[in-house]
Amino acid sequence: MPQRPTLKIVEIFASLQGEGLRQGEPTIFVRFSGCNLKCSFCDTRNAWQGGTDVTTAQALAEVRKIRHRLKTEWVCLTGGEPQLQDISGFVADLHKDGMKIQVETNATAYHPLRADWYTVSPKPPRFFCREEYRKQAKEVKLIVTNSLRFGTVERLRKDFPTRIPLLLQPESNAPWSVAKSLRMLNRTQREGLKNIRFSAQLHKLYGWR
Repeated sequence: MPQRPTLKIVEIFASLQGEGLRQGEPTIFVRFSGCNLKCSFCDTRNAWQGGTDVTTAQALAEVRKIRHRLKTEWVCLTGGEPQLQDISGFVADLHKDGMKIQVETNATAYHPLRADWYTVSPKPPRFFCREEYRKQAKEVKLIVTNSLRFGTVERLRKDFPTRIPLLLQPESNAPWSVAKSLRMLNRTQREGLKNIRFSAQLHKLYGWR
């Protein structure tokens, strides 16, 4: 029987989901190491490199340990970029334990997973997204940076089915980005773009981990 690959993980911890449509739900986070984009506005630069090599069994044991005291059904696989690693075996084991899986991805890499929820966050300068995510995504999260142009919002809205919400998320809740996000949201309404929403980072507002 072939040995499963090890995983490079920065941290595993429990908190409330602070972003997107699942805001406020108790969640176990597994943060994977490694990123292929390294955006200048990234707020998790500690996950660009480093981390600890662990087996799938060790990672699963840590999730179970947390779940023993936090009876949540959700695990969020984040990074870095989790799809740069072979996490399929880990996802399968989590499902066997009755967990629901959210994957937060920049959408540049794709491996088939039994994910229950894809949060897709295309990044500059290309805002590239693999075709596979365009129907599987539950939400599309767009960080409102200084360089973001309205044309990108229009293109991404067209790239995904209207039933999938597109979230305008201010960069680290900065006041200038909040103002820009609201201006963009107002313009989407004037121009008839559907299912676009404003979304703040609650964990930063309230000091959650």
